[in-house]
Parts: sequence; structure tokens; C-alpha cells
Amino acid sequence: MKNSFLMAYEKRSQAAGKRMHGGGYSKNRSRFSNKRSSGRGTKKENIHPSKFIKEAKPQTQKDYQAQNSFDDFNVLPILARNIRARRFKSPSPIQDQAVPIGLQGKDIIGIANTGTGKTVAFSIPVINRLLKEKDAKVIIMAPTRELASQILDEVKTLARGARIFWCLLIGGSPMRMQLRDLQKNPRIIIGTPGRIKDHIERGSLDLSNVNMVVLDEVDRMLDMGFVNDMRRILGKITTKKQSFFFSATMDQKISTLINEFAHDPVSVTVKTGDTSDNVDQNIVEYATREEKIQKLEEILKVNEENKTLIFDETKRGVERLARTLTEKGFRTEAIHGDKSQGQRQRALTNFKRSKARIMIATDVAARGIDVADITHVINYATPQSYSDYVHRIGRAGRAGKAGYALTFIPIGEAKALNQTKKRAPQKVSHKRSNMRRHTKKPAQARQR
Repeated sequence: MKNSFLMAYEKRSQAAGKRMHGGGYSKNRSRFSNKRSSGRGTKKENIHPSKFIKEAKPQTQKDYQAQNSFDDFNVLPILARNIRARRFKSPSPIQDQAVPIGLQGKDIIGIANTGTGKTVAFSIPVINRLLKEKDAKVIIMAPTRELASQILDEVKTLARGARIFWCLLIGGSPMRMQLRDLQKNPRIIIGTPGRIKDHIERGSLDLSNVNMVVLDEVDRMLDMGFVNDMRRILGKITTKKQSFFFSATMDQKISTLINEFAHDPVSVTVKTGDTSDNVDQNIVEYATREEKIQKLEEILKVNEENKTLIFDETKRGVERLARTLTEKGFRTEAIHGDKSQGQRQRALTNFKRSKARIMIATDVAARGIDVADITHVINYATPQSYSDYVHRIGRAGRAGKAGYALTFIPIGEAKALNQTKKRAPQKVSHKRSNMRRHTKKPAQARQR
């Protein structure tokens, strides 16, 4: 069954007398070709379009019966008061299972889908120990500036009134201010691996007395090439430490890293699948660049009251698309690696406060934007890998809410990929609406 979003888009397009899809093949180079490389120098992963199609199967809170309430957690009064002030409802699965283990001082490996409350799951045990032990100190690493900033916001809220000094070590912000904050001997250090390493090398950061370590979004940090930085940083921590490793995925590289630095960790796995069950996923095919932008405009017009996150492949592409949509009257912000931290923060604030309804970003924002009311994610450019796709669409459908994801692909890509198979490919007809054909359930979609 089509979701209301696509039905509204199709109805609008048909009313305007426009075809949903053109015929023939795109003249652009295949976005699924192994010959295409990213800026990181790695080959772009072949992703069959059927991987971008999945009907949402929302799970309600009743599907999981929490064993604890937030009042059950054995924390100090000041933290308990701050938790109550947040008016949290029942703990999410990762919070319900990980918080009691963390409060016992054990190392944790937490595997959970994006948007399931991992930050609170490690923040409560960390802050409680900081309150109990005056010599306790924590370093928290995240892959992006935005995610590090959002972790700090959560930590500050839960530690309100405790007079615990903190510092944020990220690129794009003045080094002078970071050096000033480090001189205050902060007990909470949050940052990205690259900037943390910079401070260690210049002698402004000493980790020898750190006794808690949090690595959030471990898989993304590995994807971004931070593995050597993380090893150097963790190697500087000489005291016995409690470790928290949180990630949405787990593979051999992550296991190797964890085994090097964790001590008898307890694994908490509450992952329910590759992508959020709350996100309805589909594709939009296009024949030309002009048709592509035209279809994007039509989609945004029927979605103008909601918040939409659009991903493009390059910084230049993000800027170009932002200008185009702004000129057409859309309230748009853009975020990518070339913008200063101040510019990125202002854009994110405007998006959160609904001063802009559309955010256009590179993958730098895939794990850094935590805006609860994003309803739609649009992959204007296909992701570098399926893992990137998972984290992109994870920005929608958060906190049990419904979300939608659309991925633009050139017409003919599915057929071109099928032709690479050794067996005879299935015949693909372009006489009927490709949008209609691709709104089938994943099991019915053409498989690679």
C-alpha cells in the first residue's frame, strides 16, 4: 500500500499533467558502479534499489515491556531530580538494559538502532559516578561536531546543579577557548577524535587520570577513518577505566577495537533490523537532471508543513541545491564540512526551531542531527554505502514516530544491475508507473 506522502505527491503530479517517470536510461554515470569513488578514496558500494524499499512496520511502546522505570535507577538525588525534570517516559530498551549495568561499574557494548536513546543510556551511569567520586573523569568521543555538541547538551541537562566542569573539543571552534576550558581541569571531556588528538599532541590534554571512556557511534568513527586516532587516544588512558562502546552496527573491526581496550564487557543488543521499522522507504526514479529537481520540488510542496532532511553527495552539490530551493521560495538551510561551527550551529538551530523546514546536508550530518520532529529524509544522491543509508534515514521516525525516506535513482539502474547477473534478468517494463511498481513490499521487489 502506498503511504499518504507518495499518494499526495503522485496526485499533485498527475493533476499538473506531469509524468511521474520518463523512459529510457540516464546519461549520467551509474551511481551504483564500482568505478565511482568517493572523496575518501573508497569505492562506492553497489546497492540494489530494492534495498531502498521497505514498508514501515511501526512498533509501539507496548511491544517492549520495560523492566525498570526511571525512578527505579539507583542514582544520587541530584541526578534523580534532573531525570524527573526531563519528564522521561518509560525507558527505551537500550536504556532499560544498559543503565543498571553501567551503574554497577561494568564495561558495556551497546548495539541499538539509531534514535533509540543511547546518549541517555550512557549519560546516567557516567554522571552518577562523577557525582559519587570526586576524582572521576570521563572522555566521550563522537564522530561529528554536531553529535558531540548534542551529547554535551544532554549531559549538561542531567548534571545541572552539580558544578561539574566540562569542555567541548571539536573542529571549527576557536582553539583559544578550548585551551581556556582545559585549564579549568574539566571532569567531562567531549569531542571528536581528530581535535582530541590535536590537544594531546600539543600537550594541552592529559588523559592519564581519566577513568571512564565513552565511544558513541563507533562504527561511524571507523567509517570516517578515525581508527588510528581512537587507538592513540585510548592508549593514553593508563588508569583502570570503565568503558562504554555504543554503535548501531557491529563487525570484526569494531570487535577488534573493543577487545583491545574493554575489560570483560557486557553486551546489550536491542537492534531490531538494518533500518528503522518506523520509516517507510521508497524510491523516485528520474531520467534527466531537470526532471530530478522538478520531482524534488513537487515532493517538497506536498510536504511543506513538515521537516525534511535532504542528503547530497558533495559540499558543492549541497550549496547549489540550497540556492536553487531558496530561490524557489523554500525555507532552507545547508550544512557541510566547509562551514564554520558557528554557521553549522545556526543552521541547526533554525531547523530545530522550524525557521527553516528543509535542511540539506552531506553525510557529515547523518549522525549529527538529532531533531525529534524530522518526518522525511530524501536521498537526493545515493549514499556511499548501505551503512550510510541506514544512518541517514535514522534521522526520521525517531522516538516511535512515523517517518518517510525517499531515494532518487536514475531510471534504468535496476535493469542495468540485473544485467550483471549470471542468470537471465527479469524483464522490466517502463510502460506503467515505476513509482507504482516500486511501492510493493520488499519481498515483491525485484531482487539483485
